[in-house]
Amino acid sequence: MDPTNRGPEDFSEDRRDDSTPAHGGSRRPPVSPDFGQPVPALARTVQLVSGDHLLTVNPVDGSEIEPCPPGERPGRPVKHDAAERIELARATRPPLPPGPALPRLPLLERQEDRERLVRLLARGRSVRLTGPSGSGRTALLDQVAEDCLGIAPDGVVRLSGHRRSADELLHELFGAVYNAPLHRPDRALMRELVHEVGAVVVLDDLEFGGTQLDELLEATPECAFLLAATPDVAAPSADSHVEEVFLGGLGRGSSLELLERVVGRVLTDDEAQWAGDLWFESEGLPLRFAQAGALLRQRDQLRADPNVFDEHGFFSDAPVDAPFDSADGYDVPLPSLAEGAAPAALLASRLSGSARATLRFAVALGGEIPHQAHLPALVGDQHADAALAELVAAALVTAVGARYRLAAGVQVQLEAAGFGDETVERARTAALHYAWWAGHPSVGPERVAAESDALLAALAVLVPLSADDGESPASVELARAAAPAFAAGLAWGAWERALRSGQEAARLAGLVSEEAYFHHELGILALLEGQLDRARAELEASIGLRGALADKRGTIAGRRALALVADRSGGALPGGRTAAGEEVPDAMYEESQSPPGGVPAAYAQPEPPREAETLVSRPTPPTVIGGGKAPTRRSIVSGTRRNMVAAGAGALLVAVLGTVVTLGATSHKDQPPSDKVNTNPSASAGENGGELGADKAEGSGKGGAGSGTSSAPADPGKDGIPGTADDPTPSSSAGQPSDDPSGTKSPDAPTKSPTKNPTKSPTKSPTKTPTKPPTKSPTPPETSEPPETSEPPETSEPPTPPDTTDTASSPVVPSVSDTVM
Repeated sequence: MDPTNRGPEDFSEDRRDDSTPAHGGSRRPPVSPDFGQPVPALARTVQLVSGDHLLTVNPVDGSEIEPCPPGERPGRPVKHDAAERIELARATRPPLPPGPALPRLPLLERQEDRERLVRLLARGRSVRLTGPSGSGRTALLDQVAEDCLGIAPDGVVRLSGHRRSADELLHELFGAVYNAPLHRPDRALMRELVHEVGAVVVLDDLEFGGTQLDELLEATPECAFLLAATPDVAAPSADSHVEEVFLGGLGRGSSLELLERVVGRVLTDDEAQWAGDLWFESEGLPLRFAQAGALLRQRDQLRADPNVFDEHGFFSDAPVDAPFDSADGYDVPLPSLAEGAAPAALLASRLSGSARATLRFAVALGGEIPHQAHLPALVGDQHADAALAELVAAALVTAVGARYRLAAGVQVQLEAAGFGDETVERARTAALHYAWWAGHPSVGPERVAAESDALLAALAVLVPLSADDGESPASVELARAAAPAFAAGLAWGAWERALRSGQEAARLAGLVSEEAYFHHELGILALLEGQLDRARAELEASIGLRGALADKRGTIAGRRALALVADRSGGALPGGRTAAGEEVPDAMYEESQSPPGGVPAAYAQPEPPREAETLVSRPTPPTVIGGGKAPTRRSIVSGTRRNMVAAGAGALLVAVLGTVVTLGATSHKDQPPSDKVNTNPSASAGENGGELGADKAEGSGKGGAGSGTSSAPADPGKDGIPGTADDPTPSSSAGQPSDDPSGTKSPDAPTKSPTKNPTKSPTKSPTKTPTKPPTKSPTPPETSEPPETSEPPETSEPPTPPDTTDTASSPVVPSVSDTVM
């Protein structure tokens, strides 16, 4: 937008709200109670919607991004009406220079080309107008745009392709046709909307062709494009169906006529001969004759009064052509042919000081002319805005979109004349000024975006010198102030270039906090554009730098954005990291510890495990029989924590141990547990084949903890409580199976007790308690002597079928007669 034209973003006195004083003065800022100091202005934050994201541009800690709530999503954009299109068209034109209006030069020898272009555009055909710099392409486009105002339903849209990509041009076309403030649709919706645009698009200074041009044309099938480019730009592809029109120079007669129009009088014979030689050398380019006409006007002023420029201070630091006396007044020789072909240095020497200073700034900024509203601050002259009119009249600048830049060839000519000697100082001055201006609360983001080319040009000059530019380089300050404004102004191409320049400048200057900020913003931009891998890399770099600086708020903002990247990626981040960037711990499978009193016996027979599985576990030393504590579930199944295959065997062992603990608790309720093993068995089969004297759990039958049957004595003893020490001992029978926890099924199949334990203290039972032969010997501990294995003796009775319980990972459990006194 034009910084001098007050638009919706201008916070001037004419746009007061109800809280502004009626007398027109500005409201005083609030004053804090501490010493009467004004409260500092809050950072300007802007919220906008991009696709399905809600972006909050925060220039302090970094932008924040989140999924857009349904209530804040904007509706489908609508097109501008006719009045709004006229206002937008006016804003896209370059500002008129102050002072008297300059005469409009006619189009000579262009009428046939003009009519041909209008006919092709009316048929919906796209045309590429190719011509060298200075051939008058922009002037011809202006005339054709006026002729095509009523052709398309959406009117005529003027765009500039100078340093613009195809995607940027599509977004600019969307913004010119649709009314969508603070809304940047995603790629799919944007292409759907521009697909419905029916307009004549006049695109000047196109800088790409080939595939990119094909994408631009395919995305807008209802538009007719008038493209202007130089011959060095890549041509359209063969399948694009773009008409090609070449624009050459003017003839000799038209060139002389144009020169007379610029000078405002008829040429003399000498001047006509000089103009003929210039036409042959310049191949009839209209720009050269416009500049030659400016030279002849200056010559006329010098012939009238040789001190005309001295009175205005124009030649305070530059020499002038020395006039010589003649009979009819002062005479100034014609410029040489070389000066006519390259007139920039001679023209600049006859301009005012403000105009020459403006040219120096333009040379420092790569040809970009600062807006006339900035010239008084940059030059140091309050009337420096009038310098633009001098430059336009001298044909040293040309219009590019809504701004001006140096004409073709002027940059090189001025550098040869010494206008580029103070490039770094001029660029630093411009950067500091733009940094202050872009960060001012009264400047809207649209105005900063309109001046993006000059700001980026200053960054390009200063970034390589950031390491030697002091503690706070001007390049970092400018990028830090301009990048949020570019983002809020929806100029995301300029936003990305400013972020990359700022990141490089901060890296060279060693400013870690600023470098982290730029990495964060680059990650946000990549996330908005759907480039998740690049967004993850940038955000992780920012989080790492801010973590080293203990920047808590910045780290939190980065982790939130990284979590959104993980969500958009469809899962956790690669590399073993969580959504917040933290490492994922190894998976752990923990089991609850057995209670001190043991666990109750299980009544359901566990399902036998599958023998196809192989259990790999740490060997557990066998239980010390002479120890003071009974084996617990934790010691038995400690090696099976991470193997769920042994779940059935563990459940069976829990049942056995529960029975052991129950027997010990009921038989020695009033006595402390003994820490010694007696040689006399505490329970055995009766003489008549009776059952053991252990209490049977209620409801337990043959499927209980033991495989046999047991019955409590009928006489509870003197104390009247069954299960105590005074109860009579039941008779046992050797022919009945024992209710032994070890699962013995045959009473006549005795087993040997292990002769050696881990402590090498042999313990042997005097009686041979019948036990079931184990199916597999447990893995012994690492000792000097391997433990003996017990083998079942040969008996006349049929062998008992082996138990299906997998005991590969569990030690042999001692019988009741060995563990209970």
